[in-house]
Amino acid sequence: MIKRILYTLLIMFPVLASAQINTDRVMAIGRNALYFEDYVLSIQYFNQVINAKPYLSDPYFYRGLAKINLDDFQGAESDCSEAIERNPFVVSAYQVRGLARIQQDNFAGAIEDYIKALEFDPENIGIWHNMALCRIRQEDYKGAKNDLDKLIAISPRYTKAYLMRGEVDLKQKDTLAAEKDFGKAIEIDRYDADTWASRAILRLQQQRYKDAEADFDHAIHLSTRNSGVYINRALARYHQNNLRGAMSDYDIALDIDPNNFIGHYNRGLLRAQVGDDNRAIQDFNFVIEMEPDNMMAIFNRGLLLDQTGDYKGAIKDYSTVINEYPNFLLGYQYRAQARKKIGDLKGADADEFKVLKAQLDKQNGVDPGKQTADNTENDKTRKKSDKNMNNYRKIVVADNEEGEEKYKSDYRGRVQDKNVNIVPQPMFVLTYYEKRDDVKRQVNYYKFIETLNDQKVLPGRLIITNEEAPLTEEQATKHFASIDEQTAAIVADPNDVNKRFARSLDFYLVQDFASAIEDLNQAIIVEGNFFPVYFNRALIRYKQLEYQKMEKEYDLKVGPGEKGTVKAADYEMVKRDLDKVIELAPDFVYAYYNRGNVLSILKDYRAAIVDYDRAIQLDPKFADAYFNRGLTHIFLGNNRQGIQDLSKAGELGLFSAYNIIKRFTERKE
Repeated sequence: MIKRILYTLLIMFPVLASAQINTDRVMAIGRNALYFEDYVLSIQYFNQVINAKPYLSDPYFYRGLAKINLDDFQGAESDCSEAIERNPFVVSAYQVRGLARIQQDNFAGAIEDYIKALEFDPENIGIWHNMALCRIRQEDYKGAKNDLDKLIAISPRYTKAYLMRGEVDLKQKDTLAAEKDFGKAIEIDRYDADTWASRAILRLQQQRYKDAEADFDHAIHLSTRNSGVYINRALARYHQNNLRGAMSDYDIALDIDPNNFIGHYNRGLLRAQVGDDNRAIQDFNFVIEMEPDNMMAIFNRGLLLDQTGDYKGAIKDYSTVINEYPNFLLGYQYRAQARKKIGDLKGADADEFKVLKAQLDKQNGVDPGKQTADNTENDKTRKKSDKNMNNYRKIVVADNEEGEEKYKSDYRGRVQDKNVNIVPQPMFVLTYYEKRDDVKRQVNYYKFIETLNDQKVLPGRLIITNEEAPLTEEQATKHFASIDEQTAAIVADPNDVNKRFARSLDFYLVQDFASAIEDLNQAIIVEGNFFPVYFNRALIRYKQLEYQKMEKEYDLKVGPGEKGTVKAADYEMVKRDLDKVIELAPDFVYAYYNRGNVLSILKDYRAAIVDYDRAIQLDPKFADAYFNRGLTHIFLGNNRQGIQDLSKAGELGLFSAYNIIKRFTERKE
């Protein structure tokens, strides 16, 4: 995920020790919010530090990092510049500013930043990667190849470098070198869909359509939800006269990406070729709605309307094209035929006269400006930018700048993982917010929680989720105010467990984990049988440990009161809280699930499976439990059982399971 990649930059930035503990604490909370992708909230914390100590570079850098995640590239560049002005020796600040400049198409500025960053960190793979991509965008292929050669020398098994160098080879018309680079990438990582797709594109260009289709098959096997791969495989199949197979690929591509222009246009052409006129018209209607001035789509629709008996509609489309291209003779010929069919003989005669006059002019050496068929492209295809009306029946292929492989804009530090990470589904928590999901997999319900909501003892409606949503600025302000309100209520009635729990939720949501845990500790003293406090304390302690592990991994200085080393005993504290939840609420399925996750971290896989078994026994449609149990079986070497569980998870709506199934199935083969 982006937090993993971008945070690699973040954690390399040294934290300056501040004289005031308060400032350190605010910075620590802000970094915590940033790590958990609560960007709006993190900016508010960094603003406080900047207002208190504007001479520090850290808060500017972190705020810039938050802004780049919110697509505020100009603001991110400005903040990184402020950080560099205060401390010009930090690699990450140049790296993030380079990313911000790239997003503003300032490639020269980004290269300057990367060159400076390499002075301090000459073997940084991400910097070499991004700089090479910038040079490709500037069409400096010699410079890009030089950068990629250095990158490969630093990291010989970094597949993206071979893919990019293969692309540069193609730009320089060296197909043999490109074939070698793409082949090397596949040799290094057969489980990366991009490696297969890149070689397939090369084979398409070489007109090796059967080989290209085979490579696309591998890419699809590894990444089933990439519409572009299906679009390209359809082209390979079309060139082998497999029209049904090509249409099937367009169907799948449009199921994944319903607004894909090329998918609709080409499927419309193929449907017309096999006589499926009405559905072909639907495709061209969609294209024309997307691009009302697309004359080729309008002309093709006119032909189809003509064939289905809608002569007036056909004439209207022909006329639209003729008005745009008055020397397009084929348009006059078809319009003349359509006009005859509705009895407009005068109009038909005028169109036929126009065609006859053009033919006579041609015989007499007069050039009326008539377009001729473009044979520079493959006879069956045309570029999307091609406006030559005589190519109206040709299949569309993307222009070079549109057809570039996804990795070409894969600037490290700004990209989501393309392949599904083989990691368990996350822990559940009691909170007020969750991410919106158009395809909701399951409703998370527990009677005690619903009763608590009905009693309205909390400021918001409590939900059970493992898909938390970051706070908006308005929500953050609301919870800061709520902390003050709950504090006053606790002073008035210090023995009300609900008020303690409510304030702990406010602290948790604004990422102040230490204060949240303190409130939960006090709530347990007040009422030791209220299981939600144990459940949330376990979750918050788990998050603290994950954050501290990351800090330790990259030798980042930690804030006051934070430990740099995470031990198994720390997770035992999390487990003990979940043990208590299960003791108090033995049918609370999410406690078994969370404890299974903790046991997996402790590498006690068999005990984890027992907990997942119990969770599934309580809720046979618990997709996340099937998913995690499947991974745990695979860790134990029980691939068959693992794949069976992953299949069930996919069936219940966790579609990422299918990608993992394919990868493990092929690995086994």
